[in-house]
Amino acid sequence: MIHPKYQSLVFAFFMALLMSCLMSLVITVHNIGLVPDILSIWLDAWAFAFVVAFPAVMLVAPLVRTLVLKLVRKQ
Repeated sequence: MIHPKYQSLVFAFFMALLMSCLMSLVITVHNIGLVPDILSIWLDAWAFAFVVAFPAVMLVAPLVRTLVLKLVRKQ
């Protein structure tokens, strides 16, 4: 198992992996439709999207946490 100190890194990895997967698929199908080689086109798009998404999540996550803490009422 992974040490708890890496929790935010692991979270960012999986968030970027899953969101880039979903969004690259949706955008690829939207832009070109269900063409015969959609799988290879989407996998190329997903690889590129993940390379961008992972560092973006790492950079944006602290800002998002701060915004959420300011917007959510404490009990």
